Amino acid sequence: MTRVNRFSFEIHATDGRARTGVIATDRGEIRTPAFMPVGTAATVKAMHPEAVRAAGADIILGNTYHLMLRPGAKRMARLGGLHRFMNWQRPILTDSGGYQVMSLGALVKMKEEGVSFQSHVDGSKHFVSPERSIEIQRLLGSDIVMAFDECTPFPATRDRAEQSMRLSMRWAKRSRDAFLENPAPALFGIQQGSMFQDLRRESAEKLMEIGFEGYAIGGLAVGEGQGAMFDVLDYAPQMLPTDRPRYLMGVGKPSDIIGAVLRGVDMFDCVLPTRSGRTAQAFTLDGTLNMRNARHAEDMGPIDPECPCPTCANYSRAYIHHLVKTDEILGPMLLTQHNIWHYQQLMQGLRDNIASGTVEAFAKERLHRLESGDAKA
Repeated sequence: MTRVNRFSFEIHATDGRARTGVIATDRGEIRTPAFMPVGTAATVKAMHPEAVRAAGADIILGNTYHLMLRPGAKRMARLGGLHRFMNWQRPILTDSGGYQVMSLGALVKMKEEGVSFQSHVDGSKHFVSPERSIEIQRLLGSDIVMAFDECTPFPATRDRAEQSMRLSMRWAKRSRDAFLENPAPALFGIQQGSMFQDLRRESAEKLMEIGFEGYAIGGLAVGEGQGAMFDVLDYAPQMLPTDRPRYLMGVGKPSDIIGAVLRGVDMFDCVLPTRSGRTAQAFTLDGTLNMRNARHAEDMGPIDPECPCPTCANYSRAYIHHLVKTDEILGPMLLTQHNIWHYQQLMQGLRDNIASGTVEAFAKERLHRLESGDAKA
């Protein structure tokens, strides 16, 4: 069967700067605002793909850096691509690998051509350029491919941020040229510029000159704090085309997502719900719970009585506390399932309230409960 490589974005309603709509691909529709669970190494940790979909996820994220090392892009292609390999037949976005490569620190040597680095797995040497990143993502069979960029470190001087942004823009053009040789459904460019508004504008203008199916806001959630992130989001999304999806990379906590949606962002990803599930943290409407704490040992109620997930429907806090304390693998599985449902329920609430014109009231109520709730124990 020949893929038609369909990709389109339609906004169905707006409420202030917040938007709700649908990204259409040949592997299915993505309702926006959307949260993408992270499947770093071809798995959303502690979750069956069927359970991820049942939670409401329309799309997941795969990681180019990790998958190029294990099992390898060419092997993945021989095995039929990432979707078949992990039994997820809906859309997949793959990041470019740039963030993970840059985070290797002393193991990385960067130059105009690309980045040389040693694998954290076995010390083997590798080289990734914009062209190679696009090639790997194509071999994986990604539906949404990300341009290769440098994630500017924080804090950064203006000179450092400017140099980094302009390198990323040159790499964006090379990514686009490589992509057009054998296009997948969509390629997203990544805006950089750190905390500097004029650099963000220059980056956005260059990306629009090149032309992409969607646009990401990069270089945030790297230690700047929520207030500084929102300061950038007060203007950065508005610099990007209104008729293309806007993706805030690596974000975040529920309050981060709410604030970003109010500022015009459409797509998100973060390891937080799955990582928290593996560290005994549960998200609720009234804050986070530490399921290791003794207060849960004889509590036969659910994690969150307002949550419709299978964990809350069938298992008590007391049981999950027991699983966590005894290091039973079912504990992280149940907590991760709950957290993924919590995030997807948040996105559905945002979509519904944007459509009905009540998103400001919804956000105010959710943020008030998070700030004043007594669940943080």
